Amino acid sequence: MNKYSISYLAIIIGVISVSTAAVLVKLASEVPSAVTANYRLLFAAIILLPYILLKRRDELKKLAKREWILTIVAGISLAIHYIVWFESFQYTSVASSTVIVTLQPIFAFIGTYLFFHERFSAGTVISMLIAIFGGVIITWGDFQIAGEALYGDFLALLGALFITIYFLLGQGVRTKVSVMSYTFIAYSIGALAIIIYNISVSNPLTGYDSNEWLIFLCLAVVPTILGLNLLNWALKWVSTSVISMGILFEPIGASLLAYIILNELITWSQWLGGTIVIFGLLLFIASTRRKRKMKITIDHS
Repeated sequence: MNKYSISYLAIIIGVISVSTAAVLVKLASEVPSAVTANYRLLFAAIILLPYILLKRRDELKKLAKREWILTIVAGISLAIHYIVWFESFQYTSVASSTVIVTLQPIFAFIGTYLFFHERFSAGTVISMLIAIFGGVIITWGDFQIAGEALYGDFLALLGALFITIYFLLGQGVRTKVSVMSYTFIAYSIGALAIIIYNISVSNPLTGYDSNEWLIFLCLAVVPTILGLNLLNWALKWVSTSVISMGILFEPIGASLLAYIILNELITWSQWLGGTIVIFGLLLFIASTRRKRKMKITIDHS
């Protein structure tokens, strides 16, 4: 098997890995969302710590004050993303939440337009409108089911916004520091921020059963460490557009797992809206491919 075949296999395993995040969070539904988010980031940072100390310690010492500030703010944004996205599963389905949070590339492109003056092409605008229309269908269908489902959709959309802030802040830092060092700092800062939040709202940090601790560990290992690293490794051999398109299948994988494990049915509006969103995002990636190399990371998953 050549390196390109191995790369595509890595992408498939990576997408399956990140698709498990939503179901794992749902399985820990008795745990406050902020606590689940806290241990996902904390355990991921602890797992990365030996590698950082052995291989990247000097790199961290060379970081300038500006890079530290940007990374700290990015870590706090990541923490907020996880809190609101995990909380969305208390109100809406895995299918709706994962599709809506996948709208992140559109937020990212709007951000680059506002801050880096990147121009929109006609194809980009049309593809964004298609994806947004799909999101409207999902939220309209959820509103017909229950008002609280619409609130869950709003939290997922808020999660997409904050993960975009995390990505935009990280753009400048990533040119000067490796992905492992950057994510380690962001995870550590994010975990610290959520610990402070949990203490302030009196969420218990202990007293959970062994199954819940196993879920926390699985969240750190499978979608975070394994999924992220496989997709980043594949970037050595395939284009960022291929990775981006692969990640768009995360909502499909998450919805199938939710159906198999949680018996969570998918409504017609989620099927239709989700299909339109993914189609719109595929067009969006294709339309921006020639303008710039667009890297969609998967830290939200």
